[in-house]
Amino acid sequence: MKKYQNVTIKGTKEGLTLHLDDTCSYSDLKEELDQKLSESSKSQSDKLISVMVQVGNRYLTADQKEELRELIRQKKNLVVDTINSNVVTKQEAEAERIAHEVVSIAKIVRSGQVLEVAGDLLLIGDVNPGGTVKAGGNIYILGALKGIAHAGCSGNREAVIAASVMKPSQLRIEECLNRAPDHYPGEDGREMECAYIDENNQITIDRLQALMNIRPNLSKLQGGF
Repeated sequence: MKKYQNVTIKGTKEGLTLHLDDTCSYSDLKEELDQKLSESSKSQSDKLISVMVQVGNRYLTADQKEELRELIRQKKNLVVDTINSNVVTKQEAEAERIAHEVVSIAKIVRSGQVLEVAGDLLLIGDVNPGGTVKAGGNIYILGALKGIAHAGCSGNREAVIAASVMKPSQLRIEECLNRAPDHYPGEDGREMECAYIDENNQITIDRLQALMNIRPNLSKLQGGF
């Protein structure tokens, strides 16, 4: 008699987690998954149960993912939440690389100009009034920020904006907006400053040194500026 061991079903507080072996054939995997889900569904109530699928190092095409979703949906009370794989496509890997890349540019962003990058921006130069810099990640400016800076454009609320001279006309992180205050914390000094979204969902301007505690995962530019 065949022993089924390519599919492991575990109950969690959120629902069910299906661990699918990544070394067997896809057809054998589907057959065993159908068998085990059919057996499991006999003892379950009519309440909808969320299912998370873990496929390990197996690459699934879009059609195969939909086949698995449909197979699971056929069991009347199961709803697929996510299908997680350790494998990514070249396109996904490239998109991830770009999103985390630090782009270094030496120039002055003048009035009417817009400078935008997909990842982090390191600008060696000033952003003049009327100029705009935008980044999917963080913005670091070795110069004066007197225009508009928008970090976290791709939805990153953890993004920060740092500048040698922080006198922007507008700061924006993700969708959080902060217009220019009448006075900046370091306006009378020479310390670099940073802006971030605080626990009150407001953009706060602080000394650059504060980032070590506020955003400890910022390690791309080790040692700071």
